Amino acid sequence: MSIDLSKPRYPQSTYWGRLRHFIDVTDPRTLFVSRQQLEVAKNLLGQYKQDPKMQVDPERLWKAKKVVDSTIHPDTGEPIFLPFRMSAFVPVNLVLVAGMLTPNPSIKTILFWQWANQSVNVAFNSANANKSTPMNWSETAVAYVSAVTTSCALAVGLNQAVPRLNIAASTKRILAKLVPFVAVATAGTVNVFLMRGKEISEGIDVYTEDNERVGKSKKAGLAAISQVALSRILTNAPVLVFPPLILDRLQQKPYFQANPKALLPINFGLIAISMMSALPAAIAVFPQISALETASMEKEFQDLKDSNGKPITRLYYNKGL
Repeated sequence: MSIDLSKPRYPQSTYWGRLRHFIDVTDPRTLFVSRQQLEVAKNLLGQYKQDPKMQVDPERLWKAKKVVDSTIHPDTGEPIFLPFRMSAFVPVNLVLVAGMLTPNPSIKTILFWQWANQSVNVAFNSANANKSTPMNWSETAVAYVSAVTTSCALAVGLNQAVPRLNIAASTKRILAKLVPFVAVATAGTVNVFLMRGKEISEGIDVYTEDNERVGKSKKAGLAAISQVALSRILTNAPVLVFPPLILDRLQQKPYFQANPKALLPINFGLIAISMMSALPAAIAVFPQISALETASMEKEFQDLKDSNGKPITRLYYNKGL
């Protein structure tokens, strides 16, 4: 039986199938694939596409597709810069999250880590965006400055506001630990919309089920960005909420009060586990190739017909990651 390599290995109509797919796409082990190994994988897939009857181990094909899917941008066909592939998201962000969860941070510390975090977010959002409507350097610079300014203002403002609240000390302590999540989630949402705003103003490419491009849709652009923004929030939630709350309980234990440095490896371990679990689970909420009913799209897409004269009721787009 031939394998359809134009589609992911696992069905994208179910959450479980998308989760298994994105576990492959975000697997950090693919970062160690060399350029030569990537070319071998691409050539194997190309050969199989030309001759689906060729004798080859199916598992070898799927491994080659995993390498390509985690490395190559689906719109450009070019490798994504290694530090900003989704498979690098966890290792890169581990350092950032650990920094943002530093206890009793000064304003300078808050500003530095928020700046670093939003700078990395800009890079990831740009590298993994839908590339049918690219931004130029000046647009990218404006979006970058706006996102970083928003993030830093939110983080500093929230950190300054919490101590002034007239509430119980224990509640205040917990709220202070949740400030990084609120700041990162809010600023991250702003970051996505700013970095990919052109997809809303100009639209992104939409395709029929047969992968025929039929034009650009602003509504598809808005849907794509909204889905990615929500995925970013869901990615950050477990990472910036659960470890701080667990650590808050552990800090009350006599052993950790006497040995506070023992909490550092626990904190890092909790962050790593949370992030590795949260990333594929969050981006699997929506399929990467999403669909819109033509009835809810712009007028030019509502009367389309396929080659058999039947109305086209659904169009597809790459939402990015």
